Amino acid sequence: MEIRELTDGLQFPEGPVALPDGSVLVCEIRRGTLTRVLPDGACKIVAETGGGPNGAAVGADGKVYVCNSGGDEWTERAGMMVPSGPGSAYRGGSIQRVDIETGEVETLYTECDGIPLKGPNDIVIDAEGGLWITDYGKTYERHRDVTGVLYASPDGSSIREVIFPLEGPNGIGLSPDGTRLYVAESIPGRLWAWEITGPGEIAQVPGLLQGAGTLVAGVPGMQFFDSLGVDAEGGICVATIRNTGDGGITSISPDGATIEFFPMPDPIPTNICWGGPEQRTAYVTLSASGRLVACDWPRPGLKLNF
Repeated sequence: MEIRELTDGLQFPEGPVALPDGSVLVCEIRRGTLTRVLPDGACKIVAETGGGPNGAAVGADGKVYVCNSGGDEWTERAGMMVPSGPGSAYRGGSIQRVDIETGEVETLYTECDGIPLKGPNDIVIDAEGGLWITDYGKTYERHRDVTGVLYASPDGSSIREVIFPLEGPNGIGLSPDGTRLYVAESIPGRLWAWEITGPGEIAQVPGLLQGAGTLVAGVPGMQFFDSLGVDAEGGICVATIRNTGDGGITSISPDGATIEFFPMPDPIPTNICWGGPEQRTAYVTLSASGRLVACDWPRPGLKLNF
């Protein structure tokens, strides 16, 4: 697979969104911006979100909805700048709405049921325009937040917790028919699925834990799942960070029976999206080296709702 570098110099990019004009939006977590990467590789800051913008998605209104983790401290490790816990200015996370034409940033949510958002991470928008959101939480020296999955209205009027607890919920996506929700748990390296019964509603699986899902797949050894995208055939493509330093994208079939690994030239790939003719171009954020790259993917990406 030929990897084509589109741009470099990004400050820990995440949340890629391919736009119809051939440009790609990325969240620069360390810089605190939503940035557009033009087809020629030039970069333009679209909005100053502050904090730590992470996942992003285009809504029914054409606005971009951003999961903002609230910001991090940064530590150099093996020549790379990596997040290392809440930043000194951290006051909690938020869900933001960005007008990419004007750069206006609105804060929609900072809490759910009176509990502050800890570190909103990834987002997918269903056919009704509702927001499925993971809250990854924050990691401290001796403990980390216990968090879950939220569902919110795009107008800022309602947000509720749907799944709790999870261990570092990160990537989130929907099956092509919108009836299945996928969530990747980072630290265990597991991919879970829930059947969707209505907007923001999941089927309850009998068992000891409320809201338990179905395990689709897990990966051996010390591998961490980051954000994800779904291809047009229903394959779940999860950005994977390996302790051995050879990161990539793990593609998992909906039944978990087929798992493929596509290596990327970066130890910390964080997300994938698709664009271009017939959705065959995959865009991957390589966060450790601050790059956005593209490649011809074996299968077309799923065309998102908006």
